[in-house]
Amino acid sequence: MRLIIALVLPWLTFFTIGRPIAGIICLILQITLIGWLPATIWAVYALSQFKTDQKIERALRQRA
Repeated sequence: MRLIIALVLPWLTFFTIGRPIAGIICLILQITLIGWLPATIWAVYALSQFKTDQKIERALRQRA
């Protein structure tokens, strides 16, 4: 679901993963037509990093 949000409303993705300042910056970037593509790419990348961080945390908790 977050991937769909990242493609349609990139700025909203940052708010769902707990990065509101990045969300505001992404919104400003997305307002311009040229900035839509970089904003989308940035949101998808940030989402993948968020998922990776969650997996690492989960693995560390299981190990301890």
